[in-house]
Order: sequence, then structure tokens, then C-alpha cells
Amino acid sequence: MLSSLVFTLLSLAVTFVLGAPSHLVPTPALAKRAPAQVITKCTVPNTAALTFDDGPYVYLYDIGKALTAAGAVGTFFFNGHNFGPCIYDVDQAKRVKWAFDKGHQVASHTWGHKHLTNLTADQLHHQMWLVEEALIKITGVMPAFMRPPYGEYNDMVREVAGIRGQTIVTWDFDSGDTWNITTQESQQRYTDLIKTKPNTILALNHEVRQQTAQVIVPFAIKALKDAGYRLVSLAECLGKPAYQWQAAPQPRDASWTCAGKP
Repeated sequence: MLSSLVFTLLSLAVTFVLGAPSHLVPTPALAKRAPAQVITKCTVPNTAALTFDDGPYVYLYDIGKALTAAGAVGTFFFNGHNFGPCIYDVDQAKRVKWAFDKGHQVASHTWGHKHLTNLTADQLHHQMWLVEEALIKITGVMPAFMRPPYGEYNDMVREVAGIRGQTIVTWDFDSGDTWNITTQESQQRYTDLIKTKPNTILALNHEVRQQTAQVIVPFAIKALKDAGYRLVSLAECLGKPAYQWQAAPQPRDASWTCAGKP
């Protein structure tokens, strides 16, 4: 097993090969970075960030089109493979690129949606790097934010994320769409939240739920806009850059595969 530092340096070398501008490629000094900051809420007043975990999936277009029609953007935390096929599959990669091209923010939900607190430092680096690599190839961006699966993190997760230049993001509102509650109950959760008039909202939803994409999201968009919130990306609601750097997307080749990746 590679040591954490060696793995980090190897990842950085691969990043360079993938085409990042030379003046934007991270340096080995990243290994001395402080543990990642953990974000739980937006900071820019009157903003609401609708975020979506577990994709890419077939309902991404429904969500993205609903947001675009409302003059809004969302944030998609992608896995390499989880509920759907491999992120490198032609249709999956098209979904990721489409979301990015439409102005939605793309971010990391790690590769295989594992319980990160059960992993070693090297395994953590690997889980984070694999999805970063996919986003670099497909969209040309190195994400600045990652969301740990299940919202689980510990000191080691923060240390590894910090080395990788990532900020950890959780949420301050859960639509409950993975709790086996009804669509009406999820909608009521949004209604009850809005009644409390929070200054900002960082909402967790799941791209892989049909009712979320086709019913809850349109409802939430209208309710939040009617309440006067600006529906923005995670980065905008924090006043921070969405990406560590950006370059040209990479052409598809034989490396666009999930084969042999955990």
C-alpha cells in the first residue's frame, strides 16, 4: 500500500498529465495543509443552495431543467459508481458534462460511496482521487468541495481532504427523501422550514429519487423563490470558488473505465 504522501504526490503527477495548467497544478506543499474546513450552512444572506447526492443518474436532466427554467442552479455531488452505472459510461459522462455546461456546480461524493470513517488514509486518498480524476477528464475541473457519504467524517477524513485541497460540506436541511417518507411529507418539510425564515438554506436532496426530481424539486424551487430566496450554487452561497482549477476536458480514451476501481 502506498504511503499517504507518496499517493498524494502520485495523484498530483497524474493531475499534471491530465492537462491542468502548469501554474495551477498543486505542489507537494499540499501535504502540509491544515485539516479541511467543515461547512454545514451557507453564509451569503438570502441564498438557498439545493444540493443533490449519489449521481450521476437518469433524473439529472429533470432536476437540471427545472432549475434552469427557474433561473436557478444547483450543486451535484457525484460518485464514480454507486446507484447508477460507471461515471465513465457514455450516457453518464454526458450527464455530468451537461450539468457542468449548464452552469451547475459539480463536486465530489467520493468514488464508491463508502463509510469513510472505516478507511485508512491511503484508501481515503484513493476514494477521493478517483472521482476527482473523473471530473477532471469529463469537465476539466478539479472540485474544491466534497461531501462524505452519509455525512460521516473524522479527523483522518479532514486531514486527507485538507491535503487534497478540499472543503468538506454537509447540510443544515434534509428533505428526508431517503427516509422512506412520502413525497407530501418531504414537501411539508420544505414548507415548515420556510416558515421559520432562516437566513440561508443548504439543502440535501438525492438525484437518484424519481419523486425528488420530478415532484419535490419543482415544489421546492417555487416555494423558495416565492419566499424570496436566491437559488444558487454551493460555491455562490459561500462566496467561494467552486473549483481549485479548471482546464480543458480530456478526450475519451481507454482510461475512461471503472474496471479494477473499488
